[in-house]
Amino acid sequence: MRSLIPLSLLLTIFDTPVHGIVFPFHVKLGNPSPSSGLQRRSPITVNNIGNAQYVSNLTVAGVTLPVLLDTGSSDLWVHFRDTPPVSNMKDLGKSITLAYAVGKAPGEIVASTVQFANTSVSNQAYLFVNDTSQFTGNINSQGYSGLLGLGPNEGSAIKKKIDGDAGNNLLQNLFAQDKQTDNYITIMLNRINDPGTNMTGQFTISEVVPQYSSITSMPKLDVETVNRLLKSDQHWQALTDKDQGIIGPDGNPIQMDSIVPKAPDGQYVAVLDSGYTFSQVPRAMSDAIYGRVQGAYYDTTNQWWVIPCGQYLNVSFNFGGHNFPIHPLDLVDDNFSQLDSTGKKVCIGSFQPITSAFSLLGSYDMILGMSFLRSAYVLLNYGNWISGSSSQDEPYMQMLSTVDPVAARQDFINVRLGGNDTINTPRWALLPANETQHSPVSAEEKKKMYQEKVLSRWPYIFLGCLAIVSISVGLCIWKCCCKRCRNKKGDMGLEGSSGRKPFGLFAKKTADKRESYLQLESKNQSMANLSSPHVPSYHQNDSTSAFPTYPPDQGDYHRNSHSSYRSHQSYNQPQQGYQGYHQGYPQQQYSQGQYQQHAV
Repeated sequence: MRSLIPLSLLLTIFDTPVHGIVFPFHVKLGNPSPSSGLQRRSPITVNNIGNAQYVSNLTVAGVTLPVLLDTGSSDLWVHFRDTPPVSNMKDLGKSITLAYAVGKAPGEIVASTVQFANTSVSNQAYLFVNDTSQFTGNINSQGYSGLLGLGPNEGSAIKKKIDGDAGNNLLQNLFAQDKQTDNYITIMLNRINDPGTNMTGQFTISEVVPQYSSITSMPKLDVETVNRLLKSDQHWQALTDKDQGIIGPDGNPIQMDSIVPKAPDGQYVAVLDSGYTFSQVPRAMSDAIYGRVQGAYYDTTNQWWVIPCGQYLNVSFNFGGHNFPIHPLDLVDDNFSQLDSTGKKVCIGSFQPITSAFSLLGSYDMILGMSFLRSAYVLLNYGNWISGSSSQDEPYMQMLSTVDPVAARQDFINVRLGGNDTINTPRWALLPANETQHSPVSAEEKKKMYQEKVLSRWPYIFLGCLAIVSISVGLCIWKCCCKRCRNKKGDMGLEGSSGRKPFGLFAKKTADKRESYLQLESKNQSMANLSSPHVPSYHQNDSTSAFPTYPPDQGDYHRNSHSSYRSHQSYNQPQQGYQGYHQGYPQQQYSQGQYQQHAV
């Protein structure tokens, strides 16, 4: 990961004599056994260019090149100022484009001998970039000719293109050459224009800087606590302390919600990245640091806060139960000779709202770059990230603060206030909390925030969609089964009415219906005998016909007899039930002879 400041801003470093001062940044290697491939050599000087870039020398294919040190990426790429030494390079037949927050680096994957800190690695794969216009223009004028990624090997884009171990990155190969050394590096960035310290920056492999050896007793910060979605998303990252992640200039913790789905409540995921000149933090956090400063305003063009250079701020971070104060000279940066609309010199808030490096996958909340790393000595242990290593340790980070808050305050007074301690005067007092300024959110940032909410939660969205689809399919299957069952039942009923023997519940209902109801016995009779077994027994006990047959024209008598019949108590009760049935089934007509036959 790499985000450079604009070229026009960087060039002011070279145009201003005071910013042209270069302090040595030493690279040191461990002291393994005499037979080891890693041997102690004289330190290699790495230049600090205006507190904006830290550059070390590599010898690639016989040519010495200055390259940026970037803990946020994992690949090595170079651009040769003069004619490329193609005779010393082996073309591996693959081409890729490395993407960074600032731009792209397209090129061909080649291999050659690479020498770093007087230690050589043969057949080291790297990207040969012939055209750097897609990155940041003429990189040679900025003081470097490539970039060395110090991230985990699994994050290497070159490794994904080249089969086997031939695509391993430089750190993987360095540690693999000597399995007796520990798999860690340490980084200490120096600060120019700071009269209170004479510390020089240092980069070490498998050893620590002696005067800061206590770093090995600091808490080991697990860099895999918050799992990433993809291996390429693995960074040197750590969780801040719960509810105390960052202490604002008013002395109170800055409260906000993490965008990382698996982050514990009250904690933020911070990536340590030496490739960023200015740290990238959530907009709410940047506003909480600079929004209460008198005279501060947000530059929408460059997307950073513009601050009066004399503003003293006290901000710190908490990791592993330890406090890491940020040097006040780094919080308000004056390395770039910025002027406001009136021609007055102003400074830049070095903890910018995160925009171009916004994590669309929700892997982290902030990127702590050089403005943070100059206040801490950092040890990065690769552990079992190094394949084939004897180390079984999980990767981790350790950090040691290099800032004395009292001494740092005095440094600020001497540099920014001309030695006069006016920090507590009303001019530099913070505005009330209810008058905090808030930087505007651009349309592009809103789009990225929306994309982040979707992409970072895609596993949950996928599971939700899968559940909905499963439920829908299940309902469809259930309805089809119910419909098929109803059709089958209907077919059974039809079989019973056609003379076939029904079964189960349908057979019982059919039988009951036929036994309970009889057809009318006469076409003129409005009532039937509802107890068929009773009729024959009645005629057997009485020699006289209960209902003598009369011709149809004697309707009056028939009506009288019918009335007498209806008054009979034993037949009066079932009448209601019969009428209900009669409404549903038409009366069949019987002749006199048919009636008598039916009665018998």
